[in-house]
Amino acid sequence: MYTIEEFDKEKTKVLKYIMFKKRSEYEVRNKFSGTIEENLLDDIIEYLKDANYINDSNYIKKLVDEYINLKNLSIKELQYKLLSKGLDKNIIEDYLYENKEQLEEYEKKSAQNIIYKKNSSMDDEEIKQYLLKKGYKYESIKYALEGEENA
Repeated sequence: MYTIEEFDKEKTKVLKYIMFKKRSEYEVRNKFSGTIEENLLDDIIEYLKDANYINDSNYIKKLVDEYINLKNLSIKELQYKLLSKGLDKNIIEDYLYENKEQLEEYEKKSAQNIIYKKNSSMDDEEIKQYLLKKGYKYESIKYALEGEENA
């Protein structure tokens, strides 16, 4: 067991870590698993989840918004990036399903951006293969290539 003082002291450390930058439960667990006793860490994480300081669903939304604003990615690449953060596969799939239309639009625009950048150095077939390897759906590639031809 541990004391209330120990709980508060360790909770403050974890809070500082997640207030600096939003973190997933997995990231918090990874960071403190060697320094905070397991039962105590479990209780701190539960406390912070109840207080909504750790919320993996909100974290996914924030992360996806960040990626959408900064990068050109396929939906598959987005999914891999989220999985690499240790987030629950079911929560990720729910998010992707609930935001399907928005994400498909984003994927099409990303494909268009990549085509625009690669057009001078690659032909359409090479670009198509490149996008397929990156996980873009065929429909998104087709849409983006047709958009390029009409530009």
